[in-house]
Amino acid sequence: MSYTAVIAAPFGHLGIVAPFQVVSRIEFLDASVPLLSPEPGSLAEEVERQLQEYFRHPGFHFDLPCRPQGTPFQQRVWQAIASLPSGATVSYGAIAQQLGSSARAVGQACGNNPLPIVIPCHRVLARSGLGGFNHSSAEQTLSIKFWLLRHEQQR
Repeated sequence: MSYTAVIAAPFGHLGIVAPFQVVSRIEFLDASVPLLSPEPGSLAEEVERQLQEYFRHPGFHFDLPCRPQGTPFQQRVWQAIASLPSGATVSYGAIAQQLGSSARAVGQACGNNPLPIVIPCHRVLARSGLGGFNHSSAEQTLSIKFWLLRHEQQR
C-alpha cells in the first residue's frame, strides 16, 4: 500500500491514503513502519491534524472529505455507524435490526471499514463483549478497539 502519510498514534502508527483531495483509507500499522510526514498544506496533513485532535479530545467530530469504497449495504452500515456520538456504543444486532439485516453482515461491513476511527466501527460491540475489530479478534487489534472505547469514555 502506498501511503500519503504515516503518523504516530497512541497504539502504533496509522497509514493515511488521501489522494486527489479525498480520504480513501486509514490503516492500523505496526510501530515499526517508518513515519512519513504529509506534504505541507495537503489533505493528509489535515487528516493528521484531526486525528491528533481526536487523540487529545475524544469528543472531537471529524470533518473530512471521505469517499469510502464499498457495497451499497456497507455504505448503509457505515452511514449508520457514523451517526453514533463519541462515547456511545451499540450492538451489531441493533444496527442489523435498524437496517433489516443480520448481525453477521453488519460485522462483515465493519471489518471492511476503510476509515476506522473516522467511521467509528469501534463503537459497535458484540452481544457478549467487544466482538472483533478490523476483521480480527487478535489481542493486539482488540487492544486498539479497547483503547478507543476507553479514550472516548474520558470525555
